[in-house]
Amino acid sequence: MLSEAAPGKVRIVNEDILTYTFSEPFPKHLSKNWEDDPPDIHIIGNLPFSVSTPLIIKWLENISNRDGPFSYGRTQMTLTFQKEVAERLTASTASRQRSRLSIMSQHLCSVHKCFTIPGGAFVPKPEVDVTVVHFTPLVEPKIKQPFKLVEKVVQNIFQFRRKFCHHSVQILFPEADRLEKTKQMLMEADVDPTLYPSQLSMFQFKNLCNTYRKMCDEDPDLFAYNYRDELKKKRTDNFKRTRKDY
Repeated sequence: MLSEAAPGKVRIVNEDILTYTFSEPFPKHLSKNWEDDPPDIHIIGNLPFSVSTPLIIKWLENISNRDGPFSYGRTQMTLTFQKEVAERLTASTASRQRSRLSIMSQHLCSVHKCFTIPGGAFVPKPEVDVTVVHFTPLVEPKIKQPFKLVEKVVQNIFQFRRKFCHHSVQILFPEADRLEKTKQMLMEADVDPTLYPSQLSMFQFKNLCNTYRKMCDEDPDLFAYNYRDELKKKRTDNFKRTRKDY
């Protein structure tokens, strides 16, 4: 009905937004160089709460790779999020809301809250308020490392957000040389091990990511390491030994 009401101006695409690639949705003449002002393209969305976080992570990866809707340049986005998620996206250093989303979004974009819409303005009424957030991709990311590497470091560091950051850095490394590698990484990155994850500045996250990249270059197997896999194997082995004893 919308496309019929505005022929030639509205095109309805019925796709899964989490897998839609935006490969050819806009005219090529709208493209601009990354260093130029943003193109005359704007992503606007009232996002379902259930997909908002995975979707913004997907688009942030697109920004990092300059593909998808960002192959046209620094495409701006204005999106709705649950208020608490919006607070995480825009949280500053040492804020209680500082999180993985804060670092992943702010190292790639200028991010700011526009306004909050009370839940009562929607039908059906959600139990929470909604905040509109605006994103403008930066010309240069604040952390110049591959998206997956930054995501892994940031995600691990916020794994234990209520503990000193050295506890979180430890799980980036296999148990056999965990303490030694943790000490090396924090020392080379010039990060105080007694800071909490939320207290780490963007500059410190940059140093941590750069140092981790250097360590991965020295040990090609390191990036593939996942502490959960090692923990799972350890528990399985212990269980087998316990059964054998009985």
